[in-house]
Amino acid sequence: MPAQEGPAARHRALVRELRAHDHRYYVLDDPIVSDAEYDRLYRELRGLEEAHPELVTAASPTRRVGGAPREGQRTVPHVERMMSLDNAYGAGDLDEFLRRVGEGLPEGAAPRFLVEPKLDGASLEIVYRDGKLVGGSTRGDGETGEDVLENLRTIRSLPLEVDHPGPLTLRGEVVIYRKDLDRINAVRLAAGDAPFANPRNAAAGSLRMLDPRLVAERPLRVVVYGLVEGRSLAPTHSGALAELTRLGLPTHRKEVLCATREELLRAIAAIDEARAEYPYETDGAVVKVDRFDQQDVLGATAKFPRWAVAYKFGAEQATTTLRDIVVQVGRTGALTPVAVLEPVQLAGTVVSRASLHNTDVIAGLGIRLGDRVTIQKAGEIIPQVVSVDVEARRGDERPFEMPAACPVCGTKAERREEEVALRCPNRRCPAVVKASVLHFARRYAMDIDQLGESLVEQLVDRELVRDPADLYDLSVEALAELDRMGAKSAENVVRAIAASRDRPLERLITGVGIEQIGQVAARQLAEVASELGALLAWSPEEARAAAEAINGFGPKMAESVARFLADPEQRALLERLHARGVSRPQPRKESAPGGALSGSSFCVTGVLSRKREDVHADIRAAGGEVHDSVKKGTTYLVAGQKVGKSKLDAAAKHGTVVVDEAGLAALLRGEGPRP
Repeated sequence: MPAQEGPAARHRALVRELRAHDHRYYVLDDPIVSDAEYDRLYRELRGLEEAHPELVTAASPTRRVGGAPREGQRTVPHVERMMSLDNAYGAGDLDEFLRRVGEGLPEGAAPRFLVEPKLDGASLEIVYRDGKLVGGSTRGDGETGEDVLENLRTIRSLPLEVDHPGPLTLRGEVVIYRKDLDRINAVRLAAGDAPFANPRNAAAGSLRMLDPRLVAERPLRVVVYGLVEGRSLAPTHSGALAELTRLGLPTHRKEVLCATREELLRAIAAIDEARAEYPYETDGAVVKVDRFDQQDVLGATAKFPRWAVAYKFGAEQATTTLRDIVVQVGRTGALTPVAVLEPVQLAGTVVSRASLHNTDVIAGLGIRLGDRVTIQKAGEIIPQVVSVDVEARRGDERPFEMPAACPVCGTKAERREEEVALRCPNRRCPAVVKASVLHFARRYAMDIDQLGESLVEQLVDRELVRDPADLYDLSVEALAELDRMGAKSAENVVRAIAASRDRPLERLITGVGIEQIGQVAARQLAEVASELGALLAWSPEEARAAAEAINGFGPKMAESVARFLADPEQRALLERLHARGVSRPQPRKESAPGGALSGSSFCVTGVLSRKREDVHADIRAAGGEVHDSVKKGTTYLVAGQKVGKSKLDAAAKHGTVVVDEAGLAALLRGEGPRP
């Protein structure tokens, strides 16, 4: 310890110095001390804290090693809903986005846009209060996410304290640099473990680990790209990024401010050209309206903000050899041909398989076993074969034919009317059961965290599980006898399955996989049925009638619900789940039946003086319904500025009353025009 410096002063100096070195290494990629010197300072700090425990604070660099493992994941609500971005795939889509922004802003507004890389990692909400890191969660379902605060505290690029006393809520991305992933995979291979497929999977999987001490060993980094709460920092997104950087938060520092279409296209092209040199994966550029007040006016749709778009870069392609075609069986019994390839590097990952979709695609490509083929990633995610190099054929290539029977259970394959796909009709086919159980356990369905593919394989192969209801009968003793499954792991699996009993009805409906019924439709159906017992009480005819009455349900969707409940096997599955206490009642929709707008429905359109979501909330709070479009039965069209002719024509056709914002305010007071 330097002369004339007490323990407290030395502790403060060491903390400041180590934080500065962390920032230079993990954020600026510009270290100024050796690893040995950093370790010396760290050991001195740790020794000082051991001798003087009263000096330890939550923000000390020594606290980043991670605490005790958690028993399971818990969810927390987001400060503000985390939405996805709509996609643009070329200049035409970008022009359409610019047109919508122009029409969505008041006359004379001149928006500027910020262009920045679209990071390919795991999205986060990060919360500071009184300058201290107090919250962190994954995207989850957009409304709530998994609490990963203790894991975030281990990531050295993210400061534990910032010099900002007010509330600060951020959006960020957890990433792993390519060079770091190479090192991780080298260690995993040496230990006999499977390597991570790509940096995104490695980052997302590491972030959700239950043991923060293991997370601390992974080279995770956080990149902050957005400000949700704390807009006193700056009136613009570009200004907020500059302020966040000044506070020591890790930002990408690659944003470009643009005023014209030509500037936007140049900035996007520059990111595309440079992305191979970035240390992390990117799959596009994000274009955002810069001013926060203009973002508020533009608002959002049910899925996407209207003030931002993700410009996706063209899919990367690679050429390789088709070794074989295997047929996979999905949860609906569909037989899907999959190309087995000579492994090739594509968009940051090694690809050895690619989708061929169905026999029509194979016939259209004219593909043969042994062909040289070009593959690309569809939406940067799913590899697919896009072309065949006929000129490269040597003469020993062989045609492929789909099997007449299921390759797993041997049942004769069938083709439904008006469908291309062949299907295995045997619901007890092991492949169908495995896919169904995995779908049931997905995060967007029943969210059974411990139920991975290898475990499901064993459960079905050993006939411990024949359908999702069997999961709730599994014991710790039975699971502990499986390969690579000790008593503690078995307890975690049983605990995760038990926790899924408390999922709302919409998650269960999603999990059992009714054809034509996705997550949004599952929520709507669950809101009508309320609980599983009531759903089981419906006859197929009652189910069809209930579904037909749901706004947005078409005849095919209603028929699918009726067919599902008429099927003895599917009904038996629901009854078995009900008997095991699976799913809680669906939360009631927020409404005010006795409100001023009770019994009325609204469509809101045009440029408004405030957020569209706030207008919707006012309508619902007063008992009204909100539709996406004007249709038969829509009572009112709330029209702001720049209303499209089609909405006004639809209102005239259906006898919908058109009101402006002042008219809506009068209706909310119990006054105003009535139909």
